[in-house]
Amino acid sequence: MKVPGGGALKSIALQIVGWALVLVGIAALVLPGPGLLALFAGLAVLATQYEWAERRLEPVRKAALRTAADGVASPLRIAASVLGIACLMGIGVVWGLHPATPQWWPLDDRWWLPGGWGAGASLIFSGLIAAATVVYSYINFREIQEDEAQEDALEDSSRTDGINR
Repeated sequence: MKVPGGGALKSIALQIVGWALVLVGIAALVLPGPGLLALFAGLAVLATQYEWAERRLEPVRKAALRTAADGVASPLRIAASVLGIACLMGIGVVWGLHPATPQWWPLDDRWWLPGGWGAGASLIFSGLIAAATVVYSYINFREIQEDEAQEDALEDSSRTDGINR
């Protein structure tokens, strides 16, 4: 049985979810979190409703995949990512345990960010998402990065062989 106006409700729900993901993605480009992935997810949802979103989906997908692959391109980058994740989650735990305004804060307490487990849990959750992204990227893109590095090395050696001859 069809619900009257069900198509319109579905369209509105998809638009709300899509725009929310786009806004979260834009915010996460500068804040902790997987910004390009959320932006891609939002555009993917909006692409079901809008042609302009469908046209912009592929470039964002490529950028998100390239960024994920670059993040695991070397052991140093992986270590930096893991260190950043540990710091993010550690800050979340500290913020949850000690929500009071720190002593070094020069302004009135009301100008300090709200603390407690709400803010701490969001930081910990962001860290978990980042950790899952690093693991996913390592499993799916590390091999690609190694293959590209080998191809680049072969190209470089063939160029130098041509120069030396």
